[in-house]
Amino acid sequence: MAMAPMENNVVEPNLEKLFSMKKGKGEASYANNSQAQAIHAESMIHFLRETLDQVKLGSGDDDKAFVVADLGCSSGSNAINMMNVIINHIIKRYEAIGCNPPEFSAFFSDLPSNDFNSLFQLLPPHAEGVSMEECLATEKERSYFVAGVPGSFYRRLFPARTVDVFHSAFSLHWLSKVPDCVVDESSIEYNKGKVFIHGANEATANAYKSQFKADLANFLSARSVEMKKGGSMFLACLGRTSVDPTEQGGAGVLFGTHFQDAWDDLVQEGLISSEKRDNFNIPVYAPSLEDFKEVVEENGSFVINKLEVFKGGSPLVLNNSDDVNEVGRALANSCRTVCGVLVDAHIGDNLGEELFLRVEHRGAFYAKELLSELQFFHVVALLSLIE
Repeated sequence: MAMAPMENNVVEPNLEKLFSMKKGKGEASYANNSQAQAIHAESMIHFLRETLDQVKLGSGDDDKAFVVADLGCSSGSNAINMMNVIINHIIKRYEAIGCNPPEFSAFFSDLPSNDFNSLFQLLPPHAEGVSMEECLATEKERSYFVAGVPGSFYRRLFPARTVDVFHSAFSLHWLSKVPDCVVDESSIEYNKGKVFIHGANEATANAYKSQFKADLANFLSARSVEMKKGGSMFLACLGRTSVDPTEQGGAGVLFGTHFQDAWDDLVQEGLISSEKRDNFNIPVYAPSLEDFKEVVEENGSFVINKLEVFKGGSPLVLNNSDDVNEVGRALANSCRTVCGVLVDAHIGDNLGEELFLRVEHRGAFYAKELLSELQFFHVVALLSLIE
């Protein structure tokens, strides 16, 4: 006989107030599970440098501070590494034209629930009386001023015409919310039996697609006001190669297979009700190139310097790919890192632990198939403000 449901009476999350990557320095923390993002970012660094070469530079000494904003910075070292790349490249551009670089201001932005403390603890001290050349050579001191900016990047975050470069990597696939209709039992978009849109019905997928387009439109509108004339923007988010939005590529494998099955396990074991499962959905949408392009063109504020789908590789970084238990742990940690906060808010910490144990076991059992199928593609966009 099935056990009675043990679900907690947990308040449904407000994404903007609650959502973050897994905090701290534990096994499932973002700080210890973002190596794949670092590898993918490194593989796309030539796109970032192309973006920076499009930025209009001032004349040097008398310039106001050169401002860089990283949107969706999270809490590991990746954001700091990319900020160093950006500022070092701009310094070299100034040197190439025989001008002294201006001062630099770096803004790290994410939702208020982000682990900003862990991020800032990784920063080297600001260089006082040390030349930029010495900073570049040692990397033990930084050549820029830093501030944190809490808030949703789907709204305004900065004063008008103040930012030279916007950078956002691995963030824009996160929606501002799960569309209301997706968890409405009376709606044709109701995602019954699923926790993600991979393999869902067309109406459900289109609701996610509409939410993504509305969110991206708000993002671009805000940046078009905040960016300085001559500024540029580098964007990279999970994408897909299929025109069918129900086929979510790597995101679909991550959230729509073993993670989905783990939820079904909890229902079948009587630990949660089917309704509790159905009211949880991952607020992620991996757009196609055309999805992204349509929104940019409709906004009309930016020139598309480059827009393409780029193969990033697997989100799992393994010491021994033949160790199925390591594969299972890596899959569970990868899922928990990015959505554990939402899971725990929905069903409580104890059941969250049960869920990810089942993800781990399934990942280990299907390790060979998982390693061949779990590949991420990214939509990469290089945009400049139309003057």
